[in-house]
Amino acid sequence: MTEVLVLVDHVGGTVRKTALELLTIARRLGEPSAVFIGSGFDTAKETLAQYGAEKVYRVESADVSDYLVAPKAEVLAALVGSAAPAAVLITSSPEGKEIAARLAIKTQSGLITDAVDVQAGEGGTVRTTQSVFAGGFTVQASVTKGTPIVTVKPNSATPEAVTGAAADQVLEITISESAKAARITDSQPKVASGRPELTEAAIVVSGGRGTAGDFSKVEEFADSLGAAVGASRAAVDAGWYPHSNQVGQTGKQVSPQLYVAAGISGAIQHRAGMQTSKMIIAVNKDEEAPIFELVDFGVVGDLFTVLPQATKAVNTAKG
Repeated sequence: MTEVLVLVDHVGGTVRKTALELLTIARRLGEPSAVFIGSGFDTAKETLAQYGAEKVYRVESADVSDYLVAPKAEVLAALVGSAAPAAVLITSSPEGKEIAARLAIKTQSGLITDAVDVQAGEGGTVRTTQSVFAGGFTVQASVTKGTPIVTVKPNSATPEAVTGAAADQVLEITISESAKAARITDSQPKVASGRPELTEAAIVVSGGRGTAGDFSKVEEFADSLGAAVGASRAAVDAGWYPHSNQVGQTGKQVSPQLYVAAGISGAIQHRAGMQTSKMIIAVNKDEEAPIFELVDFGVVGDLFTVLPQATKAVNTAKG
């Protein structure tokens, strides 16, 4: 069976959920082989085995982990040359998309970014689904040249545990001097908020102009659901919430199982960042708000009245 390379997204060996989703998708296309870069493999190995990685290519060199994305692209390019995989799957994050772009150039291969579904097509092809043009169209695409390089949005698949061998092989790859032009001089762990990472969360509750700067009811409802908190551009531009929580075309793109938009009108820029959510619920006082054209369920009402009731109902149901 042809290998499918999956670049493992991890923090110190703790494998992110996005990597488990990619391993699940990889099994549709061939035999999953994980590419693990950096330290912490002993922590990660059991998880990778539990989710079907048959092989793990390990790269522990400081020439890769101490620099930005270029060395990682060279590692993947070397593996594409030696393993001839059916595809390379990478998490659709800013770093992941830059690695994928560099890899596509190095291997002269086609690149598809922000896929929300990946399936095996006819004749051994890889067929992807994307939401494009600010969420205005859904398209299916396939790479026609080289090895398909695909970045996949978080929450595009449910991780499925299937035992794999996770047989590891340490790679020794010489990194070019040009790839080491940008060295990481310092890094700080992100301050824990107690909530899931916005781009990876299964549930996102976002607030907009309708909050009038008071996100307390949005946060309380999010916490009752174990959700991440997002914000519209209007809210972050007004200084009501951090820019790192902005959802939209110029912010973060999310694709959770459930997206709740509270006090958000639904401008096209915001819709572009959340339109691929599996289920969308909106709460807005304006029954003519554009967001209602998009939703699965809509509530016409004041979020300061609706969200506390919803929070109470969720907490009661949880016991």
